[in-house]
Amino acid sequence: MQIRAAATARISLDAVSLSSMRFADRVQAGQALALRLRHYADRADVVVLGIPRGGAPVAAEVAAALRAPWDVFLSRKLGVPGQEELAFGAVAGGGVRVLDQETIQQVGLSPETIEEVTRRQRRELERREQAFRAGRAPLEVEGKIAILVDDGIATGASMRAAVEALRARRPARIVVAVPVAPLDVRARMAPPADEFVCVHAAEGFAAVGEFYQDFAQVGDEQVQALLASAPRAA
Repeated sequence: MQIRAAATARISLDAVSLSSMRFADRVQAGQALALRLRHYADRADVVVLGIPRGGAPVAAEVAAALRAPWDVFLSRKLGVPGQEELAFGAVAGGGVRVLDQETIQQVGLSPETIEEVTRRQRRELERREQAFRAGRAPLEVEGKIAILVDDGIATGASMRAAVEALRARRPARIVVAVPVAPLDVRARMAPPADEFVCVHAAEGFAAVGEFYQDFAQVGDEQVQALLASAPRAA
């Protein structure tokens, strides 16, 4: 029934896309994305992971349609100081840190700078862990098909960093799934992702919000409420 409801939403989305290429909101975007992922429905080895905060409502819709458990995936990109969009690594829960040694060497980052950026991003990661999870452990992803969801990709740097951090938790397969992304992002996502799914690939845009009629900021409280009602058993 949920997949059928998503199909109805997709029909209306197509009509919107032809004229303005915009989703009504993250809920509609998640329903449209779920249609592209329907071959993963009703599988015991699938978990859906939303990147907070904007990816959480999208992930909730995808998980509901696929009848899969979902959680947030908390990672923080380690950005080069002064060039924060350029990632030299990422940190994730459980003490995971992934470093891109090639980028570190190219920009000449010192060990002290690497550690300072890491400490700052880990503090923010811990704050979000406490705010979102309310003491609950993250879903187990080892050996699972992990569908990593956000509300869109602009440059791909943050998503690539998240994928590398997620890989350290040893899922069997990582599927990056987003409603909108640049036309050329597929090449940048594979590798490191095993599969890339996108509803609408566009050429030359500056911000994900351009493709939403309602792109209001998602607050910590909204993420908490979504997680509180999320199924926890795989």
